[in-house]
Amino acid sequence: MIEIIGLTKYYGKLAAVVNLNLTIKAGDIFGFIGPNGAGKTTTMRVLATLLKPTSGRAVIDGADVLREGQKVRRLVGYMPDFMGVYDDLKVYEYLEFFAAAFSVPRAKRRQIIEGVLELTDLTGKKGALVDSLSRGMQQRLQLARVLIHDPKVLILDEPASGLDPRARIELRELLRELKTMGKTIMISSHILSELEEMCDNVGIIEHGSLVFSGTMQEIHSRLGANRKIRIRVGTDPQRACELLMALPFVDSVDKSNEHITVTLKDGSDTVSLDNPDGAADDPLVGATAKANVAEIARSLVAGGADLLELSPEKIKLDDAFLKLTQGLVH
Repeated sequence: MIEIIGLTKYYGKLAAVVNLNLTIKAGDIFGFIGPNGAGKTTTMRVLATLLKPTSGRAVIDGADVLREGQKVRRLVGYMPDFMGVYDDLKVYEYLEFFAAAFSVPRAKRRQIIEGVLELTDLTGKKGALVDSLSRGMQQRLQLARVLIHDPKVLILDEPASGLDPRARIELRELLRELKTMGKTIMISSHILSELEEMCDNVGIIEHGSLVFSGTMQEIHSRLGANRKIRIRVGTDPQRACELLMALPFVDSVDKSNEHITVTLKDGSDTVSLDNPDGAADDPLVGATAKANVAEIARSLVAGGADLLELSPEKIKLDDAFLKLTQGLVH
């Protein structure tokens, strides 16, 4: 749905984005991660036709951002990290104004506005002044605004910024609902745990360059996290460690606190204990992972260990970001 090829943007001599190549599939929620000044907002503004790149190109649903700007603007709903609202307008009037701006036929406006108000849970506030809304409600109103012309692609720059925990949960559920409606969503956020829970793929950008793009499973593979298994036993952890070290595919065993961490040898990838078959492109890798996990469980039980827990080590997106950007020049 979104294809970015060699995108570069300079502000004078300052490089904001450098040779960025990125693909976002239709129907995905794509998390765009990076520190302040990394190039996230610049990239999003180029996609929204608000900035012209210095070089390179971007295509949305087959339309070139530079050459077919008008078509792209019909395809995209862009929500900036901060957008002032018209304080003296009521919520319904505010949406009616933007419906007119997007040439929504007058006969359909009421139905469409009522629809986006219901979707964003603002129906009860349609007569309220925009300025009277809480920060969370204003963010939902901005989302209602970008939906008013039914775009295929939503580009959301820090939509959870300034929201309280309840408002963030509500926003996350709304984005999941929009995904089920077929929307492709590109979202940036500093709240990485939020992205981890809802995104199909993530891209990490640092100093204008893409450091990583892929799924959380691919992040685990790259960092070696999916070769580690956490185990908890009820009695005799030392005996459990001895049983584990006797297995041919176990590289090391570390006992700390209540858990035992098992690191598998290269080539003994666990893939995902939650769904080993669906997590690997190669079915043989998934089968190997399942066999390793089953053998660990059998060995512990047969050896008399009281097995209470067996789970993959899950790396958090915050930690992945720090590790993947480690060593870059700042």
